[in-house]
Amino acid sequence: MDAQTKENAYKLALSQVESVLKGETDQILKMATVNCILRENLPYYFWTGFYIAHGEELLVGPYQGTLGCLHIPFGKGVCGTAAKERKTQLVKDVHQFAGHIACDSRSQSEIVVPVLNKSGELIAVFDVDSSEVGSFDEIDQRYLEELLKDLF
Repeated sequence: MDAQTKENAYKLALSQVESVLKGETDQILKMATVNCILRENLPYYFWTGFYIAHGEELLVGPYQGTLGCLHIPFGKGVCGTAAKERKTQLVKDVHQFAGHIACDSRSQSEIVVPVLNKSGELIAVFDVDSSEVGSFDEIDQRYLEELLKDLF
């Protein structure tokens, strides 16, 4: 997907999220809606979902796609690294990421964005996988971070 098409898809998706979730306060409903809208608008999204912070591990939350890993310790894999470091992980080739956890062998690239509440506490990470190498870039990172920064 070229950069302009990707930007347009994100702009449309974000406007849909804003419209549908206006006034919504339930976190699970927000997570489920974000998954659906983004996956429908961005065709390279193979798996999309939230892993919810619980103690020092992540538990699979609302997602769309094949079976997700049920538990991920902080610091393990791309999701656990994003949770531990509180920093977006942009991985163009998951086979080059030391300690990558392969929940589905078709995953080739991944982006994981930490989700913080208004107090700055980690509540989840948002994970997106693609079945193609190099699907995610700075455009994805910018739009996903913008979407998630004030949603919870």
